[in-house]
Amino acid sequence: MSARFFVIGGAGFIGSHLTDALALRGEVTVYDNLSVGKPEFIGGPLRTGQAKLITADALDADALAEAMKGHDAVFHLSANPEARWGLERPRLDLEQGTIATFNVLDAMRRTGVSRLVFSSSGTVYGDSDTPKSELDLGHLPISLYGASKLAGEAMIAAYAECFGISATIFRFGNVVGPRGTHGAALDFLKKLAASKTELEVLGNGKQSKPYLHVSDCVAGLLFGLDVAHPNGAGVEIYNLAPNDQTTVARIAELCVEASPYPRASIRFTGTERGWPGDVPRSRMLPEKLAARGFRVRLSSDDAVRLAIGALAGEVFPEEAAPS
Repeated sequence: MSARFFVIGGAGFIGSHLTDALALRGEVTVYDNLSVGKPEFIGGPLRTGQAKLITADALDADALAEAMKGHDAVFHLSANPEARWGLERPRLDLEQGTIATFNVLDAMRRTGVSRLVFSSSGTVYGDSDTPKSELDLGHLPISLYGASKLAGEAMIAAYAECFGISATIFRFGNVVGPRGTHGAALDFLKKLAASKTELEVLGNGKQSKPYLHVSDCVAGLLFGLDVAHPNGAGVEIYNLAPNDQTTVARIAELCVEASPYPRASIRFTGTERGWPGDVPRSRMLPEKLAARGFRVRLSSDDAVRLAIGALAGEVFPEEAAPS
């Protein structure tokens, strides 16, 4: 019998790429409120019947539990997709992050589904540019998004202990690639489409983070499902990111080059942080996952370059320069 996968947020950026991959392995149920996700992102698996879409919110605990029945594994990718949105709507991360994750876990308890793969974030490490392993939490999160992810991890650990759930938690770097719905590269390309002559960049351009291509992200998630949880029930936590980092200034340069406006100037606002809660420099150590046998294929710079080429084709479909 083929496996049955339940993907919360499966019509979104990362989720849709994961749904494509899981549809080759078994039956996929995508549970998504479509606040950011789009049915066309998973059009292929929907047309072939390899996936079905349930349009509902993870905040609806009863609907979530009813839809989850009979599945073998849950991938929980749903969250507020843009950390800055929490500055305008402070309850957003509490609801779409912490409460939604509680609902997912309790639905698993109610339905007897015991296998979870959870998307967390390097933002749980807080404001520190010291390279971080999975054992490092010396700095607490400084964004509401990061706080919600850390709270979700804590809730998962408790449910694993109390109810026998087997969970693999991945702390992502900044994920980039086609179908992106947010992030610096997409913002820059949209700004260029609007202004054509100048690109305004928040911060001084020296901010740097590890950028993870969505193809490597999905490969890591599947690895986590297959072999990265050797001890059965309980929790395993992994950093999923390249070893290197890319600066915001470099992302801006690549966006200008990939746009129809290669002579556009770049103007930095001059502050260290792009916005309150932003971590200027992030470093993540992926050695634990490497020791299990998985390494990402693309460096941070290569991931950014490839992603910008794809996103430019989406923002400027008739004019974008080749990637």
